[in-house]
Amino acid sequence: MLFNSTQFLLFFPIVCLLYFCIPSARVRARNLLLLGASYFFYMNWEPAYALLLLTSTAITYFAAIGIDHFGERRHKRWCLVGSLVANLAILFLFKYYNFIASNIEWALQTSGLAIDLPSFGLLLPVGISFYTFQALGYSIDVYRGATKVERDFATYALFVSFFPQLVAGPIERSNNLLPQFRERHQVDYDRMMGGAKLMVWGYFLKLALADRCGLYVDSVFNNVPMHNGGSYLVASLLFPFQIYGDFAGYSLIAIGVARVLGFRLMENFHRPYFACSIGEFWHRWHISLSTWFKDYVYIPLGGNRVGRARNYFNLLVTFVVSGIWHGANWTFFCWGTLHGALLCIEKALGIGKRRYTGVRKCCHWAVTFALVCLAWVLFRANDMHDAVSILTGIFLRPGMPDITFAMFTEITLALVALLVVGCKECIDEFGLRPRLFVRHSTFANHAYIVAIIAYLLLFGVLGGDQFIYFQF
Repeated sequence: MLFNSTQFLLFFPIVCLLYFCIPSARVRARNLLLLGASYFFYMNWEPAYALLLLTSTAITYFAAIGIDHFGERRHKRWCLVGSLVANLAILFLFKYYNFIASNIEWALQTSGLAIDLPSFGLLLPVGISFYTFQALGYSIDVYRGATKVERDFATYALFVSFFPQLVAGPIERSNNLLPQFRERHQVDYDRMMGGAKLMVWGYFLKLALADRCGLYVDSVFNNVPMHNGGSYLVASLLFPFQIYGDFAGYSLIAIGVARVLGFRLMENFHRPYFACSIGEFWHRWHISLSTWFKDYVYIPLGGNRVGRARNYFNLLVTFVVSGIWHGANWTFFCWGTLHGALLCIEKALGIGKRRYTGVRKCCHWAVTFALVCLAWVLFRANDMHDAVSILTGIFLRPGMPDITFAMFTEITLALVALLVVGCKECIDEFGLRPRLFVRHSTFANHAYIVAIIAYLLLFGVLGGDQFIYFQF
């Protein structure tokens, strides 16, 4: 079930109504309602894969019980290792096996050995990387003593499957979300309106910005031989805003949906394209994932508490793993490697340690944005051959972009939406508040929401396109 579908626009109000009809004192009954709604939400894609979600939940639940039960450290460690191996094995089978098998076959054939490895025609379960990482984070936190074990299976199952953030995050931490399932959430008009406003803005980012940009971006990246360097350049400049609008839009809708129900999810995006270094970009982009890798991969490897060479190695490994997490494709491997290498270069040069102002800050911002856009080409390309063709076309074979009148209209509407997004984010980033909003804040806020909804109805792409990060 997609957030931008008619199904969800019927599903969510019904869940809200039923949730708040149950007395707030009956917390367990409310949680069981949300658990059933979450599994119903997930089973709309492929009912059978709900068993996979339940399996991952059961493995991490019983592993945490074992960790809490045993007194000896080695027994606790075996429970944690069992949880990690079982969950990562499931993830490997569905997401990476065919990719690795095909590359092994190619390598052997290149060496003169013809071996056919078995392959599996398995559909990648929606959100498997997200809920697997959330569940594994819980197991690790229980092992570290950072969170208490949850003995109620239904409550824990709801933590793993909570429908607002189930399929594309934010990847929540157990010590933030689990305690909220014991709270008594009341009907609060201001909180619910705040959540609804986040949802509206998230829909604007998705339907007005991301999906408009995507019409041209997809036409170029999915038909690379049919276009020239000019088209590649335009598509490569639009894709950063497509993926930002798509993923940040999803995150805001998820956070808004949870807030309406009374839950607080972590911020996942903090105006990332204002970053003046790659390091700052990763403090602003997909925050729940970048902090997950920091806490569960980078720091256990030694973080920055080791020598300089080892620290660079830790950074590079963390970002290579992050790249592979996004998908079984060499494009993601190269994308993660490039970001890791850029971070190592920044550390070596001391970039990001000081605050810059004026012209120097603008230069750092321009370089950072250009490097991020360059890396996004690797992320979006269907394979490395397409990525190389696009990059060489941009730099070696420039030309006028191939844009029809209909596509020109789509790009114009995307730029209008980008102007609106840019104005709002400048206001938030630099603390600007127009007098109209200060003097007539209530009226201005309501007028702003009405205007956004009207724009979406008139110019939004209402076809119900899937969110990009669902494939991860």
